[in-house]
Amino acid sequence: MSGYQKVSCSFCDKKVLKETRHFNYNLKLGHNFYCSKLCSYKYKKTGRELTCENSLCKKKFYRPLNDILVHNYCSQSCAAVVNNQKFPKWPKRHCVECGIEFKNRDSQYCSYDCGKKQWLEKHKPKYTKEEIVKMVKEFWNKNNRVPAKREMPEIIGCAHHMFGSWNKAVETAGLQPNCSHDHRMYKRTRTKAKDGHICDSVSEALIDNWLTEKNIPHDKNAHYPNSKHLADWSIKNGVFIEYFGLAKDSPRYDKSIKEKLKLCKESNIKLIAIYPKDLYPKVRLESKLSEIDKSATLVV
Repeated sequence: MSGYQKVSCSFCDKKVLKETRHFNYNLKLGHNFYCSKLCSYKYKKTGRELTCENSLCKKKFYRPLNDILVHNYCSQSCAAVVNNQKFPKWPKRHCVECGIEFKNRDSQYCSYDCGKKQWLEKHKPKYTKEEIVKMVKEFWNKNNRVPAKREMPEIIGCAHHMFGSWNKAVETAGLQPNCSHDHRMYKRTRTKAKDGHICDSVSEALIDNWLTEKNIPHDKNAHYPNSKHLADWSIKNGVFIEYFGLAKDSPRYDKSIKEKLKLCKESNIKLIAIYPKDLYPKVRLESKLSEIDKSATLVV
């Protein structure tokens, strides 16, 4: 047995024989001796044996020191059992629609059908089709023209919901719709004002009629100096009036506005700019056109 050395297991202290060459090599590296792989594994374990905190389990299990928490469970299932009891994620609720008790984290309804009923009731149209058509006809009878969508904001949403679009609602009332929003840069509905001037839109006709009612002399389509651009109106003392109805609605239109403003500045022309907010939902031209006699070069 000269080729072997008797050593003690570092874990269980059992006496075992090791080859001399292995014995010397382990001493040189400072390694321990073990009688088996099981003893080697148990000796190197640095964790603790714990008891599952689930009262229905109480299973013993090993866990490394770095993984030991405030509360420890042998499995995710045991952790879920305890945590669901302490912090229920699916509390019992009563359906808002039918009153049936059910479990759910967020929803107030026990089913899709109950939720849909509540949604339909909440978003029930304020006006019927007949009422919308009647209101459009009443506007026509009072003003002798088709209403612009912005003039009747209280029924726009209902009209879209009931008819599919504002123009279809106008057509149902037996009237010819104004120009389409999608194509209004290329297709315009010409309207004749009270003084006979041909206007490119209902909005322009509103402004032209206002000037006529206030006895303000005005001409249509005045030329800008050294340019092909035309102003919507020119009034006394060379003052120009423009209706920028598509401002911020089309890059090409916005470019045209900038060019007109530049021409006015270069030629010292007084320009009064009118926007949709000055006409809808209520005509507010007094404050804009009261600037006619003032000396400012530009009113925007």
